Amino acid sequence: MSDAMSYSKAGVNIDLADATKAAMAESLKTNDARVLNRLGAFASLFDARFEGYAHPVLVLKTEEPGSKQKLALAHGRVRSICYDMVNHLINDIAVMGARPLSVQDAIICGKLEKAVVSEMVDAMASACREQGCTLTGGETSEQPGVLEAGTYILTSSVVGVVEKDKIVDGSKIVPGDVVLALASNGLHTNGYSLVRALLAQRPEILDARVEGGSFLDAILRPHTCYFRAINGLFASEHLHGLAHITGGGIRDNLRRILPATVDAVLDLGAIRILPVFQVIRQAGQVPDADMIRTFNLGAGLLLTAAPQAVDDFRRHLKALGCESYPVGTVVKGTGDVRLEGKLAW
Repeated sequence: MSDAMSYSKAGVNIDLADATKAAMAESLKTNDARVLNRLGAFASLFDARFEGYAHPVLVLKTEEPGSKQKLALAHGRVRSICYDMVNHLINDIAVMGARPLSVQDAIICGKLEKAVVSEMVDAMASACREQGCTLTGGETSEQPGVLEAGTYILTSSVVGVVEKDKIVDGSKIVPGDVVLALASNGLHTNGYSLVRALLAQRPEILDARVEGGSFLDAILRPHTCYFRAINGLFASEHLHGLAHITGGGIRDNLRRILPATVDAVLDLGAIRILPVFQVIRQAGQVPDADMIRTFNLGAGLLLTAAPQAVDDFRRHLKALGCESYPVGTVVKGTGDVRLEGKLAW
């Protein structure tokens, strides 16, 4: 019977999977009364009563941390990549004016490693708690033969809620509005295919010094989450638009929220470029056009507001640890973003 087949011989250890799930239980404990069941059920139950909302609208998003996860896992940054994914995910609904409620994750791997998966779940649960929401569960799938051992693919989805008449979608943007940049802390989760190609050619730059640390530390810094900083602005009638600067850079992402009757005119020279982007540009001889289209350059989120509210908004953001500064204005137009001036390297 030496040739007899079994699931474990095929590469899937159910006992190990069960032990790993049991280890997740502590990380998934929550005092959130809206969560009506716990780990082990076939699906998560979440109470859908929204006290204080007259017309609640659910806001849904699915995200993954892109090729940054390959780089992060290769350097043992398991927790940071999970924070990246959750923070990016929550930003994408926060720019609609939404409050995050529940996150569900999926971890797909070639070989399940209990310590790694347990740490991933614990990190995602912690990242959720920091933003006032709950990791309610998800899926862990071991797929030998599909993925190599040591390879992980992460993804997650969030459910948020917003009052219907408080949705922030850019429709209120008008000529005269001011565009503020909210500072990023680095690359966030975009541009890593370019960075990985650069590292393949110039591996020595991993140890280059950037802002008192290594280049590796700078590029693997977890994505800033802006929800806590902007949450207090959602009730203001002077908040007209929010754009999360992800793939496509500043121009493409701001364009996503502009009405067809206006343009945003941005001064490239006003962007406070972080040193890590200077290293990438110089080491890779990357043209400015590619830098603008690929990276946030230091502006992780753009906010459009009525001019009379700008000073108050900036004080509010600063008090919550979020630096902001004006980078442009809104004028009559056709829904485009005009880039003027040159980047101040």
